[in-house]
Amino acid sequence: MSETDVVKEKESKLSGKTLYTLEIAGAAIFGALSTILSVFTAPYLPRVPGMPIAILDPVSFIWITCFLIFGVRSGLLCSIIGTVTLMFADLANAPWGPLMKFAATISLIIVPIIFLKLYKKEEGIRKSQVIKVPKKYIIHGTLGTGLRVLVTLLLNIVLALTVYAPFIAYVSLEFLGHPEITGLTAIMIGFPLINAWQSVFDLVIPYLIVYGAKIDEKFEIW
Repeated sequence: MSETDVVKEKESKLSGKTLYTLEIAGAAIFGALSTILSVFTAPYLPRVPGMPIAILDPVSFIWITCFLIFGVRSGLLCSIIGTVTLMFADLANAPWGPLMKFAATISLIIVPIIFLKLYKKEEGIRKSQVIKVPKKYIIHGTLGTGLRVLVTLLLNIVLALTVYAPFIAYVSLEFLGHPEITGLTAIMIGFPLINAWQSVFDLVIPYLIVYGAKIDEKFEIW
């Protein structure tokens, strides 16, 4: 039996209800896992003075890991489940904290999704193996990071001028060693940097876990 036949046989075994069940189960498990992680880490995360944004947050990489293992639908569903449950698990920062985390993570996921739509699938090659290619993963990640920085910066500016307007004067770049830079200027400088290095964390850790440990080859869902 050729390699192509083996792939087709495995795909047929994971078709229909079985595939959907695995995707939903994966989304539910990883969504719950991200919430549990948030409960234990949220109180101790370093945050930007004046606004509840974490300087480094480990939750989103759980959602990206789910996406890499179980596929597009599962990754999106996991992000939604995680966002909803975080509304109750992280009351101090809800609803804006979880919603911002969702916008940031989806920005990283949507770029490879678009590329997969444009990609002409080769016979016997799974989509997860396309993303696995380091060069393509870096390109997708770089573009996704750019989208994340743009989206989150615009959203944070809106929040700073509305919901958090009374506190904007207290926002500073003290965490970068520049307490003299405050207000909207601090947001426009600091927040893109935070989202950029957070993206590196969110993309590299899942890649090492899923592809380094060859978890994708054990599941072979998509």
